[in-house]
Amino acid sequence: MSTIRKKLISYDELHNLDSKGLTVIVEEMQLTIFVVKKDKQIFVYENSCPHTQGPLDWVPDNFLDGNQKFIMCANHGALFQINDGLCVYGPCKSQSLRALPFEIENGEVYLLV
Repeated sequence: MSTIRKKLISYDELHNLDSKGLTVIVEEMQLTIFVVKKDKQIFVYENSCPHTQGPLDWVPDNFLDGNQKFIMCANHGALFQINDGLCVYGPCKSQSLRALPFEIENGEVYLLV
C-alpha cells in the first residue's frame, strides 16, 4: 500500500506557539486535524478529544490554553502536552490525542496517509 501525501500548510505560515485547524479529504474520507508549532517543531493531531470525541476548538484555529503551554479542549478544559498529546489534566487524564504522521519537505508540511 502506497503512502498518500497531502499538503497541509507552509512551515513559515505558523509562528511559534501558533495553531491551525484543517479539514483534509483523502480518498473520500474527511479528516479534521490541527497543526501546532512549538520551538520550531511541528506537531499534527486529529482534532478529537479522547473523552468526548468532539472537536477541541470552539474558536477556529484556537487550540492552545491562555498561557500557550498546553493544547486545551474547549469543551471541558482538558490539557494536553504539545509535544506528545498526553492529557495531564481533565477527565481524559493519561489518555492521548491521536498524533498523525507527517513530513516537512521544501518548507511545506505534508500529512502522510
